[in-house]
Amino acid sequence: MAAKRERLPSTQSQSQADLEQIGRRVKMLDDRLDNLDSIVTSLVHRVMEKPLTLEITCPNCSQIFEVNITSNIRLRGKA
Repeated sequence: MAAKRERLPSTQSQSQADLEQIGRRVKMLDDRLDNLDSIVTSLVHRVMEKPLTLEITCPNCSQIFEVNITSNIRLRGKA
């Protein structure tokens, strides 16, 4: 019985450490999602202001793909 009592605190501390690690990972994921949101928001603002061209290189064949993104919404102040 004494051995079982000694294992309980170490198991409890291990569980506490696991919870802390999960908390850190959730915080890191939240930060990454915030950064992604900022990037997408700035991209949308740019698209709404003027045309945007993305050049994407295929990692397998190294071919370059060009994607043109334009807005169909009239900007303020323009006739």
